[in-house]
Parts: sequence; C-alpha cells; structure tokens
Amino acid sequence: MKTIHCAAVDLGATSGRVIVGSWNGRRLDLTEIRRFPNAFHDLAGRAYWNLGGLWHEVRTGLIEARKRFPKLASVGIDTWGVDHVLVDDDGRLVYPPHAYRDSRTRHGLKRLGNTRAALERVYQATGIPNVFYNTSLQLEETVASSPAVADSATRCLFLPDYFNFLLSGRMENEISMASTTQLLDVQTGDWSRATLDHFHIPPHWFTKPIKADTVLGSAKCVPELKGVKVVAVAGHDTASAYAAMPTTGDGDDLYISSGTWSLVGFESDAPLLGPDALAARVANERMGDGRFRPLTNVIGLWLLEQTLRDLDQRPCNDREWAALVAQASERPAPTRLLDTSDPAFVNPKSMRAAVDAHLKKLRQPIPKDCAGYVRLICDSLGRGHAEVAATFQRLSGRAFKRILMVGGGSRNTLLCQATADAAGIPLHAFELEGTAVGNIASQLVALKAVKNLAAFRGLLARRISPRIHEPTSR
Repeated sequence: MKTIHCAAVDLGATSGRVIVGSWNGRRLDLTEIRRFPNAFHDLAGRAYWNLGGLWHEVRTGLIEARKRFPKLASVGIDTWGVDHVLVDDDGRLVYPPHAYRDSRTRHGLKRLGNTRAALERVYQATGIPNVFYNTSLQLEETVASSPAVADSATRCLFLPDYFNFLLSGRMENEISMASTTQLLDVQTGDWSRATLDHFHIPPHWFTKPIKADTVLGSAKCVPELKGVKVVAVAGHDTASAYAAMPTTGDGDDLYISSGTWSLVGFESDAPLLGPDALAARVANERMGDGRFRPLTNVIGLWLLEQTLRDLDQRPCNDREWAALVAQASERPAPTRLLDTSDPAFVNPKSMRAAVDAHLKKLRQPIPKDCAGYVRLICDSLGRGHAEVAATFQRLSGRAFKRILMVGGGSRNTLLCQATADAAGIPLHAFELEGTAVGNIASQLVALKAVKNLAAFRGLLARRISPRIHEPTSR
C-alpha cells in the first residue's frame, strides 16, 4: 500500500497545531508542521476569540504541510466544543465570536438551574446538563441581547464547521460538535425543536448533523491546497481523542482526555439518562459515528497552568516540567485536597489567589513553592477523576478494569499515579497526540484506507506501548 498523508488541524483553547500523519497500511508516523498559541481576549468586559488570527495560523500551517508533503491527500479540523459563529448566506460573520468562558450566560444558567421542571425536560430531551458554557445558553443570550441577529444570521456553524467552510465552501453541522450544544435530540440525532423553542433559538440556523468520515469536497478556497480533500472528522476534539484510544472494545475501559479540561467518560450504544445522571452532570455527547460517549468534565490542566503563571519559578520547557513533577512527587501528600468542581476556578483573575482562598476556607497551609502547588493540584485532579469513575460504575453497572489516558496529562507521571491511586485501578498513559491521531483516523476511514475505526485502533494498539501506573497505597 502506498503511503497516504493526512493533515490534522487540532485547535485547543490554549494552543493549536497542524500535524501530518503518514499511513502505510500498518504504521502511522506523525510530523508536526506548525504549533502556535491560542487565547481568548477581553474587550469591554467580554471574552472573544481571534478567529482571523486562528485562520491565518491554520492556513499557513496547511500551506507548509502541502509544501513538505506534495501528495497531501486530505485535511480534517477539530476544535474545543460549544463555541460557534453566526453567518449569513455568504458565510460572513454577523456576530462577534464569544469565548465559552465569557460570563454572559450566568443569568440563563441560574434561571434554568432554579426551574427544576424545565431543567429535567431539557436534560431528558438532550442528555446534556446545565453548564455555563453550553451553546444553548450562549445563543439564548445572543438573541435576547441582539434580537436583530435572528434576521441577519442564516446559519450557526460550530468552529470546525466554520473552518471546514473556509476550506471547502460547504456549510455542514457535524454530529460530535452538535452534541455538545444542549440542543441536539438525544434520541434522534437531529435538533430538538422543543429545546430550540425553550431557548428562543431560530431552528433555521441549523441543518441535520452529518456523521464524521464525510468528504466535503476538495479545498476550493485556498489555491495552494488544490486537490486536497476536506474531510468532516469528529470535530469535537474530545471525540477525536476518544477515537484514538487503543481500547479492546469490550466496554471495560474508562477514558480520560487530559488537557485544558479532563474529559472522563466511556463509549456506549445508549445514552445515560435519568435523575441520577442529571445530578451527576453526565453529558451524553456523541462519537463521530453517532454512538454515545457519556462523560463528565473535570477542570484539568487549566488549573495547574493558570496557577503556575503567577509563580516566578514556573517551568519553561519539557525538561523543566519533568524536573518539577519529579520534585513534586517527593513532597508529602496533602491532608486535604481542592474541590475541583468549585466555580471559583473557572476563570478567575488570579488562579493562584483562587487556590489560596480555597485553602484558607479549608484551614489548610498554602504551598510555599511551585512543587507544593503541583503536588496539591495533581492529587486533587486525580481524586476528581476517581470520583467520576466511581459515579459511572454506579450509574452504568460497568466495572472498569483500566483507565486509558491521552493528552497533555498523560506525560505528567504524578497526575497519572494520583488518578490510579484514587481510582484503585491501573491507568495506561499513552504519550501520543491523541486528538490528532483520532482526527487522522477519521480521514483514513473517509478515504477508504482503513475499513473502520475498530480496525485502526487494533493496528494502533500493536504499535504503541503505554506507561502503566498500578494503584498503590499511600
């Protein structure tokens, strides 16, 4: 089989990358083409994404990928969930792209949370709990604050959909991204008209979501990419990361995609619904093929990264990070841990100050240096992961035998060990660009270079070896 080259554009809330995967039928080799920072920006008290800057980075990276791999076959794009753009028939932006951490949804969040009957109806319809970043709340606020947008906008595209449009000229909503919105019908896979009406969102802004592995056509809007196919992959980065999990497929594996957020969940043919699931804030998001991936968000490396920003001794490269984690591992375990679900950690002006305030409430000592904060935060995140694992075992009736972790956290040995210890089951850490690998897997299926996702996972599992963290007693 000839080698096939696919470009994965993976956009996260704090960084983006363009990676080319070269597949020869048995082995996948990755080449990083471009990596760049990303951040939202405050303007007059509101948080916005710089989409023009992101598109410049994406376009530049893809052009460079084509230069280095002249036979580049395809490109796929994934991003973080829930965020979106509103466009007219020509694809022009008609409303500024807010970032999901903007506080504008607080009123709607509180109102829905305080209306038990409505909250239960929305959850039963969509399988998504009431969370501040939901697209439903964002769009509700948009329509309420700017009613004219209901007439000026004709489509709502989620960020991967929008970048796919910029490449291919085709507007589609992909199912894994659509499932993050709290607007998709959990039973049918189409939009929930009752939920759209509840949030006063125009139904004509959406079309029925397509599944991943769909070829949208050749790139038309970037001349340097002529002939390169644009593939709608699992556009939500968590769905792509889950697709890369080298699971056995027997249902005994729990997944953690560890990055800005820790997305803890598993794969299922059916959603996990009901009052207990709602109380546990289980989000029934979708895989690219339409199956479910019940999960819960645990604040992730955002907590660690933002805390260390306020410290002079913070690490600046991989070597320094490894040394800091090793130093933190030698510190004694904290007697009490942070409640990682505390809303104070969502987007404070100073994360270190928020952590210190939390500790003062617990009457616990404040760490004196970076290593002390790292130990505290990693142990706290590990417990957060374990609590979600226990909840899923109780609600689903499954007995998970191991945890599979990909993403930035998989390289943090302290975090991995803390998770294994708290959960009481082995954790297999895979140091691979999980989201990019899942993105590329979707392209290979679309190009018919691989039969299906299960076949790709089987081949991948033979080629990579995890670092296994067995639970220990402390």
